[in-house]
Amino acid sequence: MALQIHVGTLAPGLYPVATPIGNLRDITLRALDVLSSADLVLAEDTRRARILLTAYGLKPKLDAYHDHNVAEKLPGVIKKIKSGQAVALISDAGTPLINDPGYKLTRACIEEDIPVIAIPGASAPLAALVSSGLPPDRFLYLGFLPPKQAARRGVLARTSDVPATLIFFETARRIERTLSDMADIMPERQIVIARELTKKYEEILRGSADTVLARVKQTPLRGEIVLLAGPPDTTTVWSEARIRAELAPLIKTEGVKQAANLVAKRAGVKKREVYQIALQ
Repeated sequence: MALQIHVGTLAPGLYPVATPIGNLRDITLRALDVLSSADLVLAEDTRRARILLTAYGLKPKLDAYHDHNVAEKLPGVIKKIKSGQAVALISDAGTPLINDPGYKLTRACIEEDIPVIAIPGASAPLAALVSSGLPPDRFLYLGFLPPKQAARRGVLARTSDVPATLIFFETARRIERTLSDMADIMPERQIVIARELTKKYEEILRGSADTVLARVKQTPLRGEIVLLAGPPDTTTVWSEARIRAELAPLIKTEGVKQAANLVAKRAGVKKREVYQIALQ
């Protein structure tokens, strides 16, 4: 029996709907049902959304909702839902709110006792984690790393001892610099790059930060990148160079004493020893 899209009446509420991250077949039947039945579909980019929806033969009412028009659009959306409408929310790709607009709208709906009904589906961070081969039982998603080196190294230093797989987004333009920072700050972690997931040129690179960096320098990357770092190897003995690399960004943000305390805890060495290195 052929599966069909069911157009029906949805209960009033906000419906964040996951859409494909590359392969158009990665959409659920329920997502198609909701997108075809919603009174309004909010899209990060209406032009891209129209192309996507047309591919499925859908022509819902569309309106733009993005980071630059939240103040303008949010009150009207709340009013529409309270009047009995069902509003769907989609991003350019993947699951809404995950590095995409929608958080403020979701919070506003909850504060107004408006139902928020998530329609699950494709998610680049989760697809990358599943493909990575890294431990999936504990993971921390951190979005895009800061573009400036000092801030980026600070994030890496503060998370270097987190006993979990770390998941980031990164751009092809910055990936070499980020891998270089990782090689300094978390050299014992296994690194995975998941590039162009679900698309024709999907690629997975695995190894230490130094190893992956060498491969990237040889063949520069293009496209969308998910960057993962496996849990730290707690048996590794920290070198003085490693301690210095960890201290540098933390001293700028936390001060010498607190930076030394943090690094000493991570390295499993005496605070006094790290403090002396910090003063040099």
